[in-house]
Amino acid sequence: MRKIIIDTDTGSDDAVALIMALKSKDIKVEAVTTVCGNVPLDLATKNALMTIEITNAQKPPLYIGSASPLMRKLVTAVNVHGEDGMGDCNLIHPTLISEKKHAVDAIIEIVEKNPGEIEIVALGPATNIALAILKSPETMKKVKHIYSMGTSGFGPGNTTPVAEFNVYVDAESYSILLNSNIPLTIVGFDLCCKDAALNRKDIESLLSSEMKEAEFSVKCNQALLEFNLKRNNEYIIDLPDAVAMGVVLWKEIVLEDKLCYCYTCTKEEAAYGQVIINDGSKLAISDGYAGNIPNAIVCKTIDTNLFKEKLLHILTNR
Repeated sequence: MRKIIIDTDTGSDDAVALIMALKSKDIKVEAVTTVCGNVPLDLATKNALMTIEITNAQKPPLYIGSASPLMRKLVTAVNVHGEDGMGDCNLIHPTLISEKKHAVDAIIEIVEKNPGEIEIVALGPATNIALAILKSPETMKKVKHIYSMGTSGFGPGNTTPVAEFNVYVDAESYSILLNSNIPLTIVGFDLCCKDAALNRKDIESLLSSEMKEAEFSVKCNQALLEFNLKRNNEYIIDLPDAVAMGVVLWKEIVLEDKLCYCYTCTKEEAAYGQVIINDGSKLAISDGYAGNIPNAIVCKTIDTNLFKEKLLHILTNR
């Protein structure tokens, strides 16, 4: 059985990804660690505890992590996910409680006890992971693999024209991750919209299920649904973190990936948070990344129909 740590800034799409992992029969979630991002740290922690409690499956320990990015003020996404990060629907108030140990120390300890076995799924900004790398680089070299929902992939940004939210919140941490030499797979935002999003039929299917996790997955994304309606007049729920978790759980949904060299922009404000992805198809001449060796597998295309089929199955048990 695979062993994973889920690092999350728990907004509504993170919650769906957590449910997917917790209900998977092939995954043991060794820990959930929280980080600021979509919402401030206290809400990210409450939302993760809420999701673990409502899911009739594994109950991993939760460790609270970083309340701020390494070098910048926190930028949240409450305009997208709601003020509480979970659709402002007054969902359950969790009775589960977090552990006392800091998330960074917990990550290091779990990796040290399970060398070469731990996979980390990073659903939010990379702050906790970067701090673990800085604090104990030799231990973090024993991480089997990291999966990151981050970067805009091969498309435009969703926070600035060039930057994706998770990287934009803490680009310095993402740069540390990219330069860590830990095996890394990136699932960019470009894979997570359009056909991968839940449409009206998918949402109705979830709501018609008797599974509480299915109903919860729709309710917690109510603010996101309304955001998409106002922004693009689209009745959809796009779930970037669920897509990333899908890549972790179901290798068969990945149709194409590529070993690339990725470079995080941290200096020029207009480009802050952009991750330049060189897949070898274009000549790289910039001093920032020319001649560097590949440091991440970047997913290029996924089977969106198969992803949604598997997602609806795990949420509804149908």
